[in-house]
Amino acid sequence: WPRRRSRSRSRPLREVLFFPSPPSCTEALLAEAAAGPGGAWRPCPCPLPHGHGSLSRLLSLLLTARRSLEICLFAFSSPQLGCAVRLLHRRGVRVRIVTDAQYMGLQGSQIGSLRLAGIQVRHDQESGFMHHKFAIVDGRMVITGSLNWTTQAIQNNRENVLVMEDAEFVKPFLDEFERIWEEYNPINYRFF
Repeated sequence: WPRRRSRSRSRPLREVLFFPSPPSCTEALLAEAAAGPGGAWRPCPCPLPHGHGSLSRLLSLLLTARRSLEICLFAFSSPQLGCAVRLLHRRGVRVRIVTDAQYMGLQGSQIGSLRLAGIQVRHDQESGFMHHKFAIVDGRMVITGSLNWTTQAIQNNRENVLVMEDAEFVKPFLDEFERIWEEYNPINYRFF
């Protein structure tokens, strides 16, 4: 269970993650998050390092969400990141996702299972890609960069992720998410 950061931190979080992420076990991190504070869980006995690498750090940052998680992604197929998002939703975090229509239906996409879990998803309906790659945690932290949330990108690609807790940078991303969320409202879809 990710510990809450102390609010007494003098500087806002600013962090850079690079991918590909070395192989590591994320099962213990996700099991601990699913169990909740004081919950019973067993550490994973696999031989991979636990809690190391960029993927583990990204999961830990996402799992700090307490109120809201807005996600705007071109492609989303990582089972570990999908599991973390479903855990947050079950915990009562409001999760909203904007994605690209052409990529949400591909084999391995997490979008269908996230929708089945009750998570709100909207997508584009126009030519061109919805190519953004960012997430906003509790309106206080933006996570952005070149990384699509796919196994291919996490394990094989040269990617970057920038994490910032800085209202000056978070606000434009939140404004962009809200603008797209309204634009992609299904009542605005054109079928003919």
